[in-house]
Formats: sequence, structure tokens, C-alpha cells
Amino acid sequence: MSDSEAPFAPPPVIGLTTYLEQSKTGVWDVPASFLPQVYFDAVTRCGGIAVLLPPQPVSGMIVERVLESLDGLIVTGGKDLDPALYGQQPHDETDVPRPDRDAWETALLTGALQRQLPFLGICRGAQVLNVTLGGSLHQHLPDVLGTRRYQLGGGEFASVGVAVAAGSKLAGLLDAPGGGDEPQTLDVPVYHHQAIDRLGAGLRVTASTDDGVIEAVELEGAAFALAVQWHPEESREDLRLFAGLVEAAGTYARARPHPRQEAAS
Repeated sequence: MSDSEAPFAPPPVIGLTTYLEQSKTGVWDVPASFLPQVYFDAVTRCGGIAVLLPPQPVSGMIVERVLESLDGLIVTGGKDLDPALYGQQPHDETDVPRPDRDAWETALLTGALQRQLPFLGICRGAQVLNVTLGGSLHQHLPDVLGTRRYQLGGGEFASVGVAVAAGSKLAGLLDAPGGGDEPQTLDVPVYHHQAIDRLGAGLRVTASTDDGVIEAVELEGAAFALAVQWHPEESREDLRLFAGLVEAAGTYARARPHPRQEAAS
């Protein structure tokens, strides 16, 4: 078959989880699915198709049906996880639990990991990954570090330096050197008052700050399952993590049988 006769590969479909928040537009002030545009813009700019996944009632059947339609998954930022999920009482500064979103994202992530669906976690998404795999969180970093530099407040993102582990999937996406003893240093936008404490099963720390805050992890043995505590969608001129996810999702899509092939078999 010539190149001109080769079947067209459609763009991969990337699911992004959303917030459920009280939202006001025009005369309406109602609970609504919400996600900042920078998230799905990053996906589409990298060649993916963005599909939003609002919190909703969850079952094994529903999760399977959703994941069957996706080539990649992003668990986005947002409110704190319920501390009961990792065996703690809530800190005074911890957000009121959102059990609907916690259950929805945990179920989607668990199913995605089981089927090796390419996954990227962002901020809360990194925490969902860690807790789903049995880890825990620092509920309020100022208590641990004595500084609020990771969450300035008022929607203002801070910039912190992170050291990226050489030879990691993350380093490869960032074009960091694969060998040597010196990690790459990268400045990233952050807005979080919680962070990973006890590491979940199978996870490897791939980026951290000079005061020990874990800023990136990846699941060992997975084709593409990584998460960052920072907000890569805010670095609009540096979409390498999104590009890596879209590329992995395209590979995943091409590797599974096409519905017409299944029908013909």
C-alpha cells in the first residue's frame, strides 16, 4: 500500500475531568461543569480532540463505556481530596470534600491504569494518582515548610524550580539529558497548598523542589502514566507534556482494533 493509500489516522481523543461548581452567566446562577479553557486549548493545540468529563454517578459499566471511547485521560486540578481516602481527619485549611468528583476520578483513573490508557495528572490529578495507589498527602504545606510560597492566593501562580530526575519519562518529554548524575532544573507555575507525602505503590518521584516537595511522579512499568503537581497548562508556550500525552494516545489508538475490524472478524 502506498502512502497515499494508507488509512487516515484520526486525532486521538483525550478526556479531561472537570469541576462541578456554582457558576454564573447572564441570568443563570447554577451548578455547572467547569474547566478553564487553557486545559483543553493545550490538548487541541497539540493535535488531540478534547472531551470534557463532568462528575457524575459512577459504576464499573459506566467507567468502561467512557474509557472505551478515549485514547488518553487527564485528571485536572481543583479542590482537595477527602482526607478520609487516605485515613486522615481534615485539616482546618482542607477544602470541603467533593465526594462525587473523588469517586468519579478515582474510578476513571483505576480503569485507565488497568487498560494502560495514557494518563496525565495535573495538580489535584497527581494527588488522585498517589492516593488511588495507597499513598497519602500533606494537607497543608505551610505547617510542614513554614512558607506559603506554593500558593500565593488570589489566583496568582508562583514560579518554583524543580529538579527533574535524569532518565525519567518526564526528562525525556522535556528533552532533558538521559544520563549523568545532574538532574535538569526547570521553573514551573504552581498553585497548591497540599502535596504528596507517603508515596503510592509503584510510583517513582521524578521531580522535586529544593525543600523536598514532590512535584512529579510516574508509574513504573506503564507506557505513559505520569503526573505533575504544577500547572503545565499555564505555560502556554511550553506544551511538551501535553504533546507527549497526545503522541502516546495516538500510539494507543493505532494499536487497538478498529471497530470495523472487530465487526468483520
